[in-house]
Amino acid sequence: MKMPLANIFTWVGTVYLVIMSTIAVFVTVYDKRIAIHNRKLRPPKKKKQRVPEKTLLLLGALSGCIAMYLTMRIIHHKTKHMKFMAGLPLIMLTEVLIVFFAWRLIF
Repeated sequence: MKMPLANIFTWVGTVYLVIMSTIAVFVTVYDKRIAIHNRKLRPPKKKKQRVPEKTLLLLGALSGCIAMYLTMRIIHHKTKHMKFMAGLPLIMLTEVLIVFFAWRLIF
């Protein structure tokens, strides 16, 4: 029995969204832990490398924005940065519109 094309797209899209959301959450929490660690260090000790903001935004743009935004709000990470608090919802809205119109075009 063949799966309809809509079911295949839905399944693949869901798996992709779960994977990207999981990665986005882990990277966000990792960056927060490094930020806390670096804050506790005194000058002679070497600080750990943080995750670049470009990388965080890229993960958001690759469909991890919902999970990343919620994680940032929960753990209070980068909540004072407008590029994240306004940018991630804008990315989210853009992705929803793209999926909606693509779905309407295909089906």
